[in-house]
Amino acid sequence: MGLDFGAHTCGVAVSDGLGITAQGVEIIRREKPTKYRTTLARIGELVQKYSVNTFVLGLPLGLDGIEGERCQKTRDFAEALQKRFPEIPICFQDERFTTVESHEAMEFTGVQKKAHKKYVDELAAMLILQRYMDEHRQS
Repeated sequence: MGLDFGAHTCGVAVSDGLGITAQGVEIIRREKPTKYRTTLARIGELVQKYSVNTFVLGLPLGLDGIEGERCQKTRDFAEALQKRFPEIPICFQDERFTTVESHEAMEFTGVQKKAHKKYVDELAAMLILQRYMDEHRQS
């Protein structure tokens, strides 16, 4: 399961049955940045539905590759995720440019700019998961 964790949202993607392509699932929204209960509960439902065996969490590194405040918040979420699902390993994936790429993909496919916000986190989760799968595919 690919996760694009943000201040108020968490984009979710899963792989197809063969682990070849990432498929968007949804965007989980929360009112407060540090309140994970509802987000974790929904992830739990999706874990069951999709038989998730690994979390791939996007790590928002700076352009220079250095971890900043957003990375720490992502790691805090990862800690809560690991406590809730101790049997499922968490892998981090560099997510630089996934939001930009998501916006570009939506422009290319004709999605109106005002609708981008509705889909951007889900698309970013797909890109995070797809990159991870591409980098870890066994030949």
